[in-house]
Amino acid sequence: MRFSLIDSVTELDPGLSITIVKNLTRSEEYLADHFPGFPVMPGVMMLETLVQTGAWLMRLDSDFAYSTILLDEAKALRFKSFVAPGDQLIVNVQKHKADNDTWTLKGQGKVRETEVVSARLVLKQFNLADRDKKFAENDRRLIEHMKITWSELERVSTYKYNT
Repeated sequence: MRFSLIDSVTELDPGLSITIVKNLTRSEEYLADHFPGFPVMPGVMMLETLVQTGAWLMRLDSDFAYSTILLDEAKALRFKSFVAPGDQLIVNVQKHKADNDTWTLKGQGKVRETEVVSARLVLKQFNLADRDKKFAENDRRLIEHMKITWSELERVSTYKYNT
């Protein structure tokens, strides 16, 4: 299943940081089971929001050179409060360091002024064809899909470039 946990980008400092908005609505499928009578965003979805946000920072920095970005490590992951339907999760991710195709990022999510999640993430980017040439077409399709997705996300975003 493909899903985006990012509704809009509010700030972008290319190669350094990105801030996004995720509006949690009752229509999120996973809320039906998490938890009945007390719907809240699962912690793994909060983590995934941090990962997706960091992945966009990396994609934009490399001009979409890689088809795949995966979470390698989540360190110092802390869940501090709940995110419930009607809440707006504001996520900020900053590059801590980049070593070739591996980035270490610091991310945090807030609802209003309250921090609800934070983590240090290690994300790795690569092309599938680097491991097996027969996947070159898959890389091309994935990269094209991400470019289209970014153009759609850009249309609904109000971010300002920091330089």
